[in-house]
Amino acid sequence: MLHSSHGKRIAGTALAIGAIAVLAGCGTSGGGSAAPSEQADELGDYEGSVSILAWPGYVEDGSNDPAVDWVSGFEEETGCEVTSKTYGTSDEAVNLMKTGDYDVIAASGDATLRLIAAGDVAPVNTELIPSYEGIYDFLKEKEWNSVDGQSYGVPHGYGANLLLYNTEVVSPAPTSWDIVFDSASEYSGKITAYDSPIYIADAAVYLMTHQPELGIENPYALDEEQFQAAVDLLKAQREHVGEYWSDYLKEIQAFETGDSVAGTTWQVIQNVLAGGDATTEVVLPEEGATGWSDTWMIASEAKSPNCAYAWLDWIASPETNAAATAYFGEAPSSQEACDYRDDCEAYHAGDEEYASQIWYWTTPIAECVDGRTDVECVDYAKWTEAWTEIKG
Repeated sequence: MLHSSHGKRIAGTALAIGAIAVLAGCGTSGGGSAAPSEQADELGDYEGSVSILAWPGYVEDGSNDPAVDWVSGFEEETGCEVTSKTYGTSDEAVNLMKTGDYDVIAASGDATLRLIAAGDVAPVNTELIPSYEGIYDFLKEKEWNSVDGQSYGVPHGYGANLLLYNTEVVSPAPTSWDIVFDSASEYSGKITAYDSPIYIADAAVYLMTHQPELGIENPYALDEEQFQAAVDLLKAQREHVGEYWSDYLKEIQAFETGDSVAGTTWQVIQNVLAGGDATTEVVLPEEGATGWSDTWMIASEAKSPNCAYAWLDWIASPETNAAATAYFGEAPSSQEACDYRDDCEAYHAGDEEYASQIWYWTTPIAECVDGRTDVECVDYAKWTEAWTEIKG
């Protein structure tokens, strides 16, 4: 059983270098049509090794912390020896996959469509992965992990980008993102925001409710006018932002010192603050929020496809998934995994209504992911350019 003290410590390096960098920069538009459908029909003998590319904290073998190891059991059970490499940004991951050196990748939603479109990952036959059945339905066959009903991987963990606030300074308790946007002047200089181009989607989520006339249906599918409205909102917010954070330790520190009193965050950050008796609370605002859901995918040219399938089944199995997602600081992908965690409630694991309010990170591409065909949407390369402009 993983205890909450472990949950706080986990927040450490894995989170700091990993999820925080999740959407660091990107220069391609990607997306579009999928690779040809060539999923495996049956599995053969294990090849004896498997090469994995993942965020830090996703493939732990005990070398970082002897108590944290879900690789050795896999190697013992399958005979597939694991070699792994970590990456810091989704761009880096996409480039590394082009080398053909990896059998498996754990990819975030801003990379998955690019990998699929480039033909670097293969369709996955989920019937060959027994653990897949137990995964929450609301994580399956989504626009970031499947194309036209064809699955391209196995969901790993997920989380929301929440609103964090200082309960002694911010009153009444906020229920809306308004506090960091239209009413940001009330706490000018003490507002914080996530430092990434994908944060433009957070502004778009707010505008969906507050400027319905813009017609935004999906925060990752913005035409020129919708995109400009989100950028303008963030430029107006800029003068009230004390700090843009990408290192979660810096956000914790800013809330402990009082330099920040309201802004975007993750549940794991609040867990750490609460453990240190900070006067903070988190809320999923009424407008909803952005968030992430990562996917384990198999390389289209995998040298060890059988070991790759075995890994996808292993990492999605309840006990392993519980260990990996707890270490990283996110909700697991199945209800059964909660039998091995004592903090599922804090992460709203399995709460479908809660999950339905999250807009999971998805690569913005020219072909609008909301299904519109009469306009072209602004792609991620332009989001990156705009973010530099917003921050001035």
